[in-house]
Amino acid sequence: MKKIKSLFSKFIQAIKKKWLISGTKTIMLVAIIIALFVLVNFGMQALDLTPIDLTAEKLYSITDESKDKIKDIDKEVEIYLVGYTQDSTLLDLLKQYTKVNEKIKAEAVNITERVDISQKYDIQSGDTGIIIECGEKSKILTENDLYTYDTTTYEQIDVSEEKLTSAIRTITSNDIPKAYFLSGYSDFTLDTNMTYLKAYLSNEVMEIETLDILVSGKVPDDCNTLVITTPKKDFDDVTTNSIIDYINSGRNILWFNGCKTSDVELPNVQKVLDLYGINKFDTGIIKETDTSKIVLNTPEIIKPNLEYSKITENLENAGGLVFIDATKINVKSDEELENLNIEKNELLTTSEKAYFRRDLSNESNNKSDSEEEGTFTIGAEFVKTLNKSEEGKNEENADKKDELKSTLIIYGENFFISDYQISNQISCATLYANKDIAINSMEYLMEREEDIAVRKSTGTVTYTATKQQDRIIKIVIFAVPILIIIAGIIIWQIRRRKK
Repeated sequence: MKKIKSLFSKFIQAIKKKWLISGTKTIMLVAIIIALFVLVNFGMQALDLTPIDLTAEKLYSITDESKDKIKDIDKEVEIYLVGYTQDSTLLDLLKQYTKVNEKIKAEAVNITERVDISQKYDIQSGDTGIIIECGEKSKILTENDLYTYDTTTYEQIDVSEEKLTSAIRTITSNDIPKAYFLSGYSDFTLDTNMTYLKAYLSNEVMEIETLDILVSGKVPDDCNTLVITTPKKDFDDVTTNSIIDYINSGRNILWFNGCKTSDVELPNVQKVLDLYGINKFDTGIIKETDTSKIVLNTPEIIKPNLEYSKITENLENAGGLVFIDATKINVKSDEELENLNIEKNELLTTSEKAYFRRDLSNESNNKSDSEEEGTFTIGAEFVKTLNKSEEGKNEENADKKDELKSTLIIYGENFFISDYQISNQISCATLYANKDIAINSMEYLMEREEDIAVRKSTGTVTYTATKQQDRIIKIVIFAVPILIIIAGIIIWQIRRRKK
């Protein structure tokens, strides 16, 4: 170490004595340093090295989840960046995709030189966009598609990776699953109170639509998963019978049920839940007394226990979940579930110190003697076998491949994936892994377990400079240091002459 310091000291002294004697040599030294900087920069570009991402959330590096999703793609994918330069940060991001899978190619193109692309996609000079091609399939993303905005803080959020990965997967997938959100019975819809979830879902390889059964007459045949959010009113008979037919056809449901604040009877809603062995929801909310499970010192804002399952694995590493005013899921006895051919798997539970409050006018955080205490189920999977024969029940080695099953995943909460603001203008759906468990549940029900993941947090402002701001930044970075160097040389020469 001492040798290194000694050599460095000698190097500095040599520069002072031999190079800073005259203004000419000083200018030459500055020119050499600038030339070295330019050469290193060109060398880095020639080597095509992946830029170092120093952001805390790795916003400019593709995640392991994206790598896993694209590494096995065996189709040729061409990505054209129209209106982007060769030093674009977006091209740098796409180069990381090409290194994971050599089948993926990406380049910035001049549309005036690529008449074939211009004519095929009707692109004019001055247009910008990202064209992703795979055979006859293609998808076009605009620059606006790569960003979303927090409507409360008006901050710009970068979702480039999610959009690019989704677009690549979409055009290379042979089968795109479809989910329908039931409308007409809830205050929670994709366009009202759940716009963040809608934005997150747009990054997944699935199609999303809303469904009014009174208009369609039934649940469409292409529905892989039916999503039901907290029913505010009872299902009509047409909807009820359609959902029952849907269940009996062996298809799946994802259900979010917020707490009940009044004893409204919903007999048709209950008729559907009875098929999966779920009893009527009670009026009331869960409160926690375990301080490790309480958020913001508010007993009704809780962090549930994550039970082991494909859906919940790794969510703890993302911070877990935050539930607000959760309700308990009342399940029939084990014997009744067996008679209904239902297998139950718990996903989320409370601590054993939680209690259930029915009297919502009671604002005290202290549990009363009459309030039920214990571990409550607030998230579970129910798998119903629809065609199990009596012989099949008794045969230990009965072939299960031909069994027709319908699966319900249900959560005793709805605020956690809503636009509801928990504090400091932070929406619930953006907290920790709240969005992930909802989306993972859909992927699981669609039998796309390879897409179950903890998704990159994009809650970071991405700065996009205007042309004027860009000029100012370049002046600060390049012109100011050069002016300082020149001023230093002039001052040094003046002082030297005075001597």
